[in-house]
Amino acid sequence: MDIKVLGPLEAYQNGRTIAPSAAKPRQILALLALQVGQVVTVPALIEELWGMNPPRSALTTLQTYIMQLRRRIEAALSTTSAGGAKEVLVTRYGGYMLDLTPEDVDVQRYERLAVAGTRALEQGDNEAGSRLLRAALEIWRGQALVDVQIGLRLGIEVTRLEESRLAVLESRIEADLRLGRHNTLLSELAVLAARYPIHENLCAQYMIALYRSGRQWRALEIFKSLRQTLVDELGVEPSARLQHLQRAILNSDPSLDESMFLTQAGLAFTP
Repeated sequence: MDIKVLGPLEAYQNGRTIAPSAAKPRQILALLALQVGQVVTVPALIEELWGMNPPRSALTTLQTYIMQLRRRIEAALSTTSAGGAKEVLVTRYGGYMLDLTPEDVDVQRYERLAVAGTRALEQGDNEAGSRLLRAALEIWRGQALVDVQIGLRLGIEVTRLEESRLAVLESRIEADLRLGRHNTLLSELAVLAARYPIHENLCAQYMIALYRSGRQWRALEIFKSLRQTLVDELGVEPSARLQHLQRAILNSDPSLDESMFLTQAGLAFTP
């Protein structure tokens, strides 16, 4: 089976879609896919579907949705497949579980690559770190579960995944900066700085890339813009770390050209 949640929800078995069109069964499939190989309890599923005020018929209705999902899975299974839908969408004491391998779900592949890339960076292998983290990010096809109705449980999971995605992106950019790829990062960092105008780590990475590309004045403008936004919107000054970076750029500090400057200055992001 192939299930994708890092973007629009997709689920295929033998080339046939098993993703339902109805909102609540889609929520169930998404939540089960995010916790593949683990039991999702009935209370958790009910909370996802109806929040804190479920109807009296919630349990019966949930069982109906599970039956509908199994029918779609059964229809997609080949006639030679061992077992049936009940061995894929399994009933366990207190809940249900998708009994699939981690490689069947894109989020599992993403997290495996992200962990491997982070480990490579920690071991000083920036080339492998950049490659693995880039591969992890390429699995994403848009906002996670963008076409699924989001309840309490899925909301937590989507937030976690989007934060993970941003963290992995920061780490990949750091790896590329260590590898001297500052020129090729400029356009990407310009977009990210506009999208996340008060994100200090991305701002620091953009400032470093600009400085190393011979655009010291522009790096200082980025700091000024971030400071103004922080003061206007939050009433706070940039962190001491970012102010240290600004002073280093003003003074053309030779350490700015060192590959590990962000890490040494405490500005590197560590997942």
